[in-house]
Amino acid sequence: MPHPASTPAGDAARIVHPIHDRSTLRGRILHLGFGAFARAFLSTILDETLDAMSADGEADWGPDWGPDWGMIAVRLNSGVEELDALEAAELHHWVVAADDSGMTARRVEALAGTCHPLRDGAEALFARFASPELSIVTLTITEKGYCSRGGRLDTEHAGIRRDLAAPKTPQTAVGVLVEGLARRRQAGLGGLTLLSCDNLPENGAVCRAVVEEFAARRDPALAEWIAANVTFPCTMVDRIVPALDEDGRALLAELGLGGAPGIVCEPFRQWVIEDDFAAGRPPFELAGAEFVADVRPFEEMKLRMLNGSHSFLAYLGALAGRRTISDCMADPLLAGAARGLMLAEQAPTLSMPQGVDLAAYAEALLARFANSRLKHRTTQIATDGSQKLPQRLLAPIRHHLEAGTPWPRLALGIAGWLAYCRGVAQDGTPLPLNDPLAERIRAISQAAGDERAYLRQMLSLREVFAAELAGRADFADAIAAAYLELREHGVEAALARLAEIPQESER
Repeated sequence: MPHPASTPAGDAARIVHPIHDRSTLRGRILHLGFGAFARAFLSTILDETLDAMSADGEADWGPDWGPDWGMIAVRLNSGVEELDALEAAELHHWVVAADDSGMTARRVEALAGTCHPLRDGAEALFARFASPELSIVTLTITEKGYCSRGGRLDTEHAGIRRDLAAPKTPQTAVGVLVEGLARRRQAGLGGLTLLSCDNLPENGAVCRAVVEEFAARRDPALAEWIAANVTFPCTMVDRIVPALDEDGRALLAELGLGGAPGIVCEPFRQWVIEDDFAAGRPPFELAGAEFVADVRPFEEMKLRMLNGSHSFLAYLGALAGRRTISDCMADPLLAGAARGLMLAEQAPTLSMPQGVDLAAYAEALLARFANSRLKHRTTQIATDGSQKLPQRLLAPIRHHLEAGTPWPRLALGIAGWLAYCRGVAQDGTPLPLNDPLAERIRAISQAAGDERAYLRQMLSLREVFAAELAGRADFADAIAAAYLELREHGVEAALARLAEIPQESER
């Protein structure tokens, strides 16, 4: 792997400049949802891929593999100011990979343009879909952006209903994708790859399901064209990228990078992709991506062991007054509970390919969580819990219920979310509830006469708790016991009880 040009920035930091020729970039990748994660992960991997291709000047990359794979950064709703800042910086941004051993700042120059329908008009966005240069549409639109329920299109979703009634002026990401594909078909162009990079089980399959069902309700012929010409590979993405806050801005300023857009993240990253591309792709493997036939085991490993433990720490940590994940890891009770959750309750639910060491993966995750340079706020990770719990915590609970094995830490994680939704930490500090179901949850919390009434109403949220799961006495009783213990005795007492349980597999 070639090393881009770099210059030192003191003893603790290294500044890296790309070597590829950005003037040759074309808009071959359209990225919807260009936020912090897309900057720190996708555009950085693309930038490093372009560098690796450029360094090997004698290679015959062919028409699909040339070093001209530029990315168009798109935001659909908010984010006009962020895209304007990128334009003002001549389409470059900084990514600082930082941990307690040091920092590397990379100047990323993989962008070929930006687009926002509120700034540039919807037609400018749809023209991108109808461009012969376009090969891939990548997505980081969060779980809620897919407007799905049970892996299918949620036809009761207000935005989906609106877009189906006016499909040529869509507002949801699903509606935008289908209208964009309709424009491409009308232009007589070939298919595309829609590459989901969100934390969803079988994210490509979910993306296919919502896009094809929306298209079928709009125009069956369009749905048939999509099925025949568009691919939806599943992916697993992994890099911890906190939202940029004052701490992050101060670090960028300390490195002399405060004059251009930037983001701070951890050094670790992993990208596992099904190699199913309709119109070519860059050789992302040159920047460390892994192409496999089946991503599902890696998806489940990450969703349960990393994301599930992150959510566990976020809810319980926020309730206990811990501001960041590294603050949680400095608490022996929280750190021990997270380790026990990974090893005793999440790892046994996974079936991994030969050679994957889940115990080593858990220890690596704990080290990553302890990174004090990443000010990853517990309240940020706590957002959209109703969308995250089913795959992160409830899916492994189902496994344990079927196997008859214990799951006390998972129960406490669910209880932590239920207590967090009350909106107040143990010391009386308000907790922000940012969730698609926030209004309903607040209404339940205000109307509930006592804790048990609150529990009954929360377990009736079918977007989170399926009827067959919530109706099981062994499930409902375990959640109730963990929640009532948490409310009556507090986080520390609940964690102290867990500390007495062995952390190895309890099968």
